[in-house]
Amino acid sequence: MRAFQLVGRRRPPELREVPVPEPGPGQVLVKVAGAGACHSDLHIMEAPGPAPGLATELPFTLGHENAGWVERPGPGVTGFTPGDPVIVYGCWGCGVCANCRQGRENYCQTLGGQGPGLGGGHDGGMAEYLLVPGPRYLIPLGTLDPRQAAPLSDAGLTSYHAVKRSLHLLGPGSTAVVIGAGGLGQMTIQILRALTTATTVVAVDTDAGKLETARHMGADEALPSGDDAIACIKDLTRQQGAELVLDMVGIDPTLRMAAQVARVLGHLTIVGLGGGALPVDFTSPPHECSVASPYWGTLPELMEVITLAQQQKIGVLVEHFPLEHAHEAYQLLHDGKIHGRAVITPHA
Repeated sequence: MRAFQLVGRRRPPELREVPVPEPGPGQVLVKVAGAGACHSDLHIMEAPGPAPGLATELPFTLGHENAGWVERPGPGVTGFTPGDPVIVYGCWGCGVCANCRQGRENYCQTLGGQGPGLGGGHDGGMAEYLLVPGPRYLIPLGTLDPRQAAPLSDAGLTSYHAVKRSLHLLGPGSTAVVIGAGGLGQMTIQILRALTTATTVVAVDTDAGKLETARHMGADEALPSGDDAIACIKDLTRQQGAELVLDMVGIDPTLRMAAQVARVLGHLTIVGLGGGALPVDFTSPPHECSVASPYWGTLPELMEVITLAQQQKIGVLVEHFPLEHAHEAYQLLHDGKIHGRAVITPHA
């Protein structure tokens, strides 16, 4: 089969021929319909070495946002039959620690919640087939198209988890600011609209096209990034700042903005992997404003995300690319020219 693999550090990935994996006892082979291209993949490609604590062997197949159809269950697997459309929960933990037993494999205490395509020892889904270690990582999609649904496993789940932890702050008259209206930001705006009824949602971005998309997705305000946006958010919130600020970018300028528009006792949530530093002193962020950097989301939360998608309360703006054009997808992603999520379709 064909697989899009990272073969060396700071080298372009290559499309290679590799054997089709054979599912062993308890494992499931999935025929990949869609594998999302994510900014975190770019960080992996450009990194000089593996993330701390990961003894990664090269090559490995990229792709941690995966959906498809069950191809072949291994011996002992029940509950799924060939042809079932499924989405793959991407955080593969040990399954036995306290966090894993609560479905929080994203915070596995043994393996760090590393799943396929991230360099943690598992090949990802940018290939014709993906070997999944157990059926517990598969969630039925029902009538959802797996080519469209693949980004829900990361962009949808990460956004949902980031919003859900702060829902108690988002009552009548509250404000939520989403900095960065790309694929993650678009999902976050929709999730805020689906989970809250009286929150003013403000989107901030440097790209006019993405701001227009943000309005379409449900943002009440869509502001070009800069000092004027900060002043507008202050005016909207009677100079108090927003209850929830979600930075989907994570570079120095966006983090400075996030600290300026958050409020006392609010939440400032860093989702983007831009590598910036949040300015912290006695007055920044505001007093008792909680700062968090959540990682992905839980398995039960992915089930909730799929339910929202099935109810047509959220959706993904997707651009499809065949496997042989994966390089093109990542170049467009790198250049900021993907307006939703790029999805690689090995069986297009």
